[in-house]
Amino acid sequence: MNPPSGSNQPTEKLQFYGRRKGKPLKAGRLGLLDNLLPRLKLSTDQPIDPDVLFPGKSVRLEIGFGSGEHLAYMAQANPGVGFIGSEVFLNGVGSLLRYVAEMDLANVRIYDNDVRYLLPMLRSNSLERVSLLFPDPWPKSRHAKRRFVGPAMLNEMARLLKDGGEFRVASDHPVYVEWTLLHAPQHKDFRWEAKTPEDWRVRPADSTPTRYEEKALKAGRRPAFLTFTRIARTG
Repeated sequence: MNPPSGSNQPTEKLQFYGRRKGKPLKAGRLGLLDNLLPRLKLSTDQPIDPDVLFPGKSVRLEIGFGSGEHLAYMAQANPGVGFIGSEVFLNGVGSLLRYVAEMDLANVRIYDNDVRYLLPMLRSNSLERVSLLFPDPWPKSRHAKRRFVGPAMLNEMARLLKDGGEFRVASDHPVYVEWTLLHAPQHKDFRWEAKTPEDWRVRPADSTPTRYEEKALKAGRRPAFLTFTRIARTG
């Protein structure tokens, strides 16, 4: 089968920068990886239609869900929404699986590889929201190309989001905030919704803190919460 129309499926292995595994996992987490993950795991062997994956539900994607506490909270609070979580860090995947099991979440699916392989396989105009929360800022100039936000990924976000859908970015690093504001508001398909400083200094009311946010606040760093709305398509 061919990738969804308008996508750019990678034809070769992508370069990944970051950790895939941390401390040895305990038996309980290993058991979840062996028994629960196969039931929730997405495959990119063929195109994915979120409407088929979650019949009758709107669908959101969280890129790099960390330990999974935000995604799990949102899934529990919004049973009428389907959630796709992408994370390469095995320990984080194990953590989310624990939340899914303990909270009995039926509206979560997981992609445990580089999200750049997943995005092209998702049907266009199919997501209500995409969240990128506290990504690696790659603050050095020579590493700028590693940052997720950029022209290519913004094009992909615009392809995937429904009209009026949201691309949410949170970061406590000034370099990444500046970088995001340099690119996203200039994209023809997005509109930055902030009207006052408090619109981007305060976490959205329908969200919950991540561990990274709490860590930043304890260290005296004030995060920025940037929301970009997908402008309605014409024609």
